[in-house]
Amino acid sequence: MSVRLEDLPLRDDLRGLTPYGAPQAPLPIALNVNENTHPVPQEVADDIMDSIALALREVNRYPDRDFVALREGFADYLGHGLTADNIWAANGSNEVLQHVLQAFAGPGRKAFGFAPTYSMYPLLSQGVGATWIAGRREPDYSISAVDAAAQVREAQPDVVFLCSPNNPTGTPVSLDVIEAVYEAATGMVVVDEAYHEFAPQQERSALTLLPGRERLIVSRTMSKAFAFAGARVGYLAADSAVVDALRLVRLPYHLSALTQAAASAALRHAPTMLQMVDDIVAQRDRISATIEALGYRPYESWSNFVLFGDVDDPAKLWQQLFDRGVLIRDIGIPHHLRVSAGTEEETTAFLDALASIGSAS
Repeated sequence: MSVRLEDLPLRDDLRGLTPYGAPQAPLPIALNVNENTHPVPQEVADDIMDSIALALREVNRYPDRDFVALREGFADYLGHGLTADNIWAANGSNEVLQHVLQAFAGPGRKAFGFAPTYSMYPLLSQGVGATWIAGRREPDYSISAVDAAAQVREAQPDVVFLCSPNNPTGTPVSLDVIEAVYEAATGMVVVDEAYHEFAPQQERSALTLLPGRERLIVSRTMSKAFAFAGARVGYLAADSAVVDALRLVRLPYHLSALTQAAASAALRHAPTMLQMVDDIVAQRDRISATIEALGYRPYESWSNFVLFGDVDDPAKLWQQLFDRGVLIRDIGIPHHLRVSAGTEEETTAFLDALASIGSAS
């Protein structure tokens, strides 16, 4: 016999919430969840399979709970003088951020981000019992150093999230904003660089700000540029003391031996894995140019997706594209939709479908 959720003794602060999720549908063109739709190159896939096969020989034993080899691989990939002591990893960047919140937020504490931003930030904060505070952005979704610092000083949060570039808008966050927020904050400042590899190559990462800033954290993921979403591997770089703090809240052996083997193998092929980034950026810019020509308003994006506005009826346009075999994302911002940059063929299918519907009114 089944009971309803509301009949269970659920925490009061979780009642009425809905879990994170995106629409799933078996359509030919799925461009709704910011995946890297390019397949892993065969030579890399072969090495990953060989590495997993080796790990399987000892799968009866617990994995290295400190995953030292993988942390060394991430440190080598990131550079900037980082070592394994500065690296932490978990099952996707969501778990990495959850560890941060478990260690530095929690009941009676506050987490802060500039809305609209990644929808998991408030959900993760709520999950650890922290209070979520939504800051404000400009109409074009940018944030200035002066205003950002003022909002953080007023809120006095224990954890600040800066999504750079921002999801779901693609908006870049300049280093002067990060510096100003860090100076204004008394708690931890997390710069979520999940999409950093899609930013202009000459742009500096927040990793360059880490020296001397023990409360600064820079998080990354292998899901996007590395086409590794199904493997669930996220990581961060920070002062070694921050890594020690995260050890206090992680579950024992939280990264399986198979995950460690697969991620280490992928990192060995980083140049090959990242070759697809240029193509994705080209398709992103092609989307922006074409939808602008069709009368919509694309926002500047340093990510692998494009948010576009001036959509008269987002639900109707979403359904019209769905009926043509193309799945994109209605993220709940009035008169806006978001589309991921896929392969050239997928991008063409989306743009052809959009053009067949007609220009924006």
